[in-house]
Amino acid sequence: MLLDVSDEEKKKAKLPHDLFLVNLIGNHILTFVATLGLATSWAWPMLTVPIVSVVILGIIIRKGTLIRKKASRQEASWYVMCHWQIALRRSLFFIKMILLISTIAAIGVYGITNLGWMKEAVFALIGGVCILPVMVTTLVLIIMESDALHQAGEGKLPDNMIDLYPNPDAKVIETMQADQPETES
Repeated sequence: MLLDVSDEEKKKAKLPHDLFLVNLIGNHILTFVATLGLATSWAWPMLTVPIVSVVILGIIIRKGTLIRKKASRQEASWYVMCHWQIALRRSLFFIKMILLISTIAAIGVYGITNLGWMKEAVFALIGGVCILPVMVTTLVLIIMESDALHQAGEGKLPDNMIDLYPNPDAKVIETMQADQPETES
């Protein structure tokens, strides 16, 4: 849905998506690959990836929660709050996915050390069940956040956000519906 929002609101609405994209692209891809080369000789730099990720995700969760409370008291823009909620929901999904994958990896490490499981089988489990889904999820989240960043700059919101956080004062310019037939000229 295209809304009538100011340029200042559009700029503020882009911030949560920028933060999340910095975490996904800059941290989980670029920093991870850069520190991976050092892992054979010196593994400590790899700790920057989870530390930076926790900090950025913490900022998104805290700010998204605070701005929702401010918007309910009319101290913050409803449009900006909705975009923070989009980033918040995706951040929580990313955290849940990382926790699930970490649990599976921990079970694999426990199996090798205490249960006598074969290393190769556990590495296949971790590679197939952990690493591949993380890479695919990260790619999908990058695409979704890039689209949300573009929509924030255009003054658009998904219809489900308007259903979740209704605002009777929102000035709708255009409603976009995919099921409308095209007219021939």
